[in-house]
Amino acid sequence: MDIRMTTVTVRQRGQLTIPDNIRESISWLKTGSPISMIVSEDEIKIKPFQQKEKALDWQYMWRQIELTRSFKGKKGNLSQFIVKDRETH
Repeated sequence: MDIRMTTVTVRQRGQLTIPDNIRESISWLKTGSPISMIVSEDEIKIKPFQQKEKALDWQYMWRQIELTRSFKGKKGNLSQFIVKDRETH
């Protein structure tokens, strides 16, 4: 990896502007991209955000689905309402 050093100025509200030539050379550094910041006393590192994999609790998910399907209202159940609403849009 090509290591570069540059100087930038901290702007109002702590904003930093990363120079164009650096943003253009790093594929994951785009407007709206989530990033991770690793902060120590004398250094800040910026890395692409990588979400840690979480195991899904499928029993919990199915209980929530069944609970949602069980809701009844004056005009029928919630599942039927959602299906009809999605069919019309």
